[in-house]
Amino acid sequence: MANATEYEAFVVARQFDAPRALVWKAFTETDRLAHWWGPKGFKLTHAALDLKPGGLFHYGMEAPDGKPMWGRWVFREVEAPARLVFVSSFSNPEGEIGPCPFPMDWPPEVLSEILFTEEGGRTNLHMTGIPINATDAQFQTFEGMKPSMQMGWGGTFEQLAAYLKEASQ
Repeated sequence: MANATEYEAFVVARQFDAPRALVWKAFTETDRLAHWWGPKGFKLTHAALDLKPGGLFHYGMEAPDGKPMWGRWVFREVEAPARLVFVSSFSNPEGEIGPCPFPMDWPPEVLSEILFTEEGGRTNLHMTGIPINATDAQFQTFEGMKPSMQMGWGGTFEQLAAYLKEASQ
């Protein structure tokens, strides 16, 4: 296994024109996730959320071409409304760690943290992720995919911003 300290974490940051309490709810309530979660063009087909340390966010999506994709977050820390720490993975429909749905040597687990801070009624979101339990080749794949991940999360956060404009507290 590779040493994570040799690599830089993936970082994405975004400011939303909404109070932190609402952005937190958008991330932690399944009925709200249904309105924005996932890459552009994907449809959320399943969302189960147990928001506590050791709890699971298990989700299924349908790609524009109809192919299913599953993922999961296992929460390590939940500090409402300021911080989420979790291990994200692709999964199978049963919620077990599954293979990457794309033809690449993707790390099986990524340790992620999302920080939510409020400034003048707006929310700053800062997310980091670094592979854990990964081989050197998987770290290299992760490193090479950072531009694509920026685009993917950018589209997801555009959908979140649109949802937040229409959502109520």
